[in-house]
Amino acid sequence: MTSTPLSLPVPHPATEGHFPGAPILPGVALLDEAVRAIERDTGAQPTRWRISAVKFLSPAAPGEALLLEHERLAGGTIRFTISSGDRTVATGQLTAP
Repeated sequence: MTSTPLSLPVPHPATEGHFPGAPILPGVALLDEAVRAIERDTGAQPTRWRISAVKFLSPAAPGEALLLEHERLAGGTIRFTISSGDRTVATGQLTAP
């Protein structure tokens, strides 16, 4: 299992209007950052990943310290978890096309 801190800048353009007064990071921004970190960690070439599963379990605020953990499974699927402290933010699986 590989662990990587995720860092999304504050303010992040994706939080604009999402939601005024109580901003959260949209799932698409979290997924984009996770995919890019997985590519860096594994040395994989940027590709069009297929998201075979994803669950958003808890919102993340802009600037919140997040940790990405991921592992490659048999067959090349990559399973990942994004967390903040002991709280799971999202889980999912990626497969290359």
